[in-house]
Amino acid sequence: MDVQIVREVSRDGRATLAHLSAAVGLSVSAVQTRLRRLEARGAIRGYRAVVDPDAVGRPLAAFIEITPLDPAQPDNAPEMLEHLDAIEACHSIAGAASYMLFVRVAAPRDLEVLIRDIRQAASVSTRTTVVLQTFFENRPIEPALTR
Repeated sequence: MDVQIVREVSRDGRATLAHLSAAVGLSVSAVQTRLRRLEARGAIRGYRAVVDPDAVGRPLAAFIEITPLDPAQPDNAPEMLEHLDAIEACHSIAGAASYMLFVRVAAPRDLEVLIRDIRQAASVSTRTTVVLQTFFENRPIEPALTR
């Protein structure tokens, strides 16, 4: 039942308890109890609006790989970059680079300024890939079935 509830909430974070109840075949109070338990366990960490980047003036998306200039420097790039609000996500990755950033900005000039700011703040080299078109993102997370 919890897997079904997570699946439904992942698809629609604004689903009512009545909708969830009908979707999973439990009473509203049973769904509410399970939902609170899922939130308390951290399986559901929150609910948020999905914002259209074009509508809020950030139509240009890019992936930026970052690599420390000095391999001996502290591995603190995420902390050094968290103040830059154009960075939407920071992932530790395997491979030549240390981290992959996903960023959104208004224009190419803003991307250039952001890359400069990233390099200065974290003392890293960068490799940037501009997103031409996004076909899908923020897909609902389908819980893995556990045994």
